[in-house]
Amino acid sequence: MYASTVRGLLVRGMLAGLIAGLFAFAVAYVVGEPPVRGSIAVEEATAAKEAAPAAGHAGHGGAEAAPAAGEEEELVSRPVQSTVGLATGVLVYGVALGGIASLAFSFVLGRVGGFSPRATAALTAAGAFTTVYFVPFLKYPASPPAVGNPDTIGQRTTLFFLMILLSVLLGVGAIILGRRLAPRLGNWNATLAAGGGFVVAAALAFLVLPDNTDAVKPEFPAALLWEFRVASVTVQVVMWVVFGIVFGVLAQRLLGRRTDPAGAQATAPQPASALG
Repeated sequence: MYASTVRGLLVRGMLAGLIAGLFAFAVAYVVGEPPVRGSIAVEEATAAKEAAPAAGHAGHGGAEAAPAAGEEEELVSRPVQSTVGLATGVLVYGVALGGIASLAFSFVLGRVGGFSPRATAALTAAGAFTTVYFVPFLKYPASPPAVGNPDTIGQRTTLFFLMILLSVLLGVGAIILGRRLAPRLGNWNATLAAGGGFVVAAALAFLVLPDNTDAVKPEFPAALLWEFRVASVTVQVVMWVVFGIVFGVLAQRLLGRRTDPAGAQATAPQPASALG
């Protein structure tokens, strides 16, 4: 594939990521913000209860009561965080992942079967969602802000990104395995074998890596936690579905309706009579 074609796909991938980010922001604001506000309210109520006995003890001793937790002035207000901040984060995230996914599309186009650019874009989006988000989410599900142990946030972040790296590597390995098995087993059986190998390897990674026991406090409401995690999955599903659709259309227009395994536009051979 020519460098100019890859560059065109990269630009279109980033544009598709931006559009997908807009949709994801709308869903995150409508569906994701209520459980975030609820989790912050729970944390503030818990902090107030913990601060009340200390304040009462200080009052009996004649000392000035300490300010309640959560009363510190915020550098960025919650309305700004839930609008401008959320939009900026989601859009940057969408553009970055859109660019990376377009490069992955450029690599797999024509190498995973005779799929059209639109179908390959859908497969790329599905694979990216599975390896980059869903598999790591199954091991380390998303947790609301301010509900975990702050002393272990660095360790939990490291484990999460390690799981992403392992998932992506296992996904690439599954693609390579499927391609090597295809000549002997056929495309369908090779795909099933590679997919089964990916599931087994991911399950082993789940067993080896430690659990995030400090991600959520035991007293945090289970219903609110479930609502937050469902919202998190919904945002990611919307982002990758929209990206797959938009980028598929843009890539199809750029590459044409027929593409050979090398990614160049193919021209159907004409009969001898038509050549004069």
